[in-house]
Amino acid sequence: MALQGAVLLLSLLSGLLLTALPADAQISFGVSLPGVQIGINVPVYPRLVRVPGYPVYYDPQADNNYFFYEGQYWVFRDDTWFESSWYNGPWQARQPDSVPLFVLRVPVRYYRQPPGFFRGWRADAAPRWGDHFGRNWQQGHSNWDRWDRRNVPLPAPLPTYQRHYSGEQYPQAPERQQAVREQHYRYPVYPGRDDRGERGERGEGRRDDGRDDRRDGRGDGRGDDRGGGRGEGKGRDKDKH
Repeated sequence: MALQGAVLLLSLLSGLLLTALPADAQISFGVSLPGVQIGINVPVYPRLVRVPGYPVYYDPQADNNYFFYEGQYWVFRDDTWFESSWYNGPWQARQPDSVPLFVLRVPVRYYRQPPGFFRGWRADAAPRWGDHFGRNWQQGHSNWDRWDRRNVPLPAPLPTYQRHYSGEQYPQAPERQQAVREQHYRYPVYPGRDDRGERGERGEGRRDDGRDDRRDGRGDGRGDDRGGGRGEGKGRDKDKH
């Protein structure tokens, strides 16, 4: 009876998730809930390039809106933000209040598949999330698109250890993903939404003077992956914008 009860509970949870997620996000479920597959396949570790002037990376070769910030990957798809600690998911849907402000501040031009409602918006400015998310969100984030551009926190180190995991070697179970991450990547993840604002505690005291725009995330294998904004390569200029 206990087993039947557990199966029934999982079925109910699955139904709730299918109702809450956009249609395209309902393609398939991973091994555990609430992680989901959202129809995005990233077969190998992506080529991440720093968004100039922001502590955020994006993939210029992706066919989706794919970002990396503070140890986490972010995808905007079907009017929903998704988050994962690994480059190919499983993904978790996030409410707008849970998305870091610096991710929302990334200019329109770095969205590789911009949604239709972006049409007519300035390419060099952030999307008009206040207009899209509604009045309540705008009132709670009245200055979300204003910050001290002279004191931007340094970006988190890229988790380049993940390039060694692809195909059958890619960990799908969240427990396995967490174990591998803890072994190779000591950079902490935001403990909660309240820390996702402009302050960026992990970046305080580390001013960004623009020199880190040279990092392209490919590295030379000698990166630390555990530090505070160091260790993803020699700082080559090939992808500087």
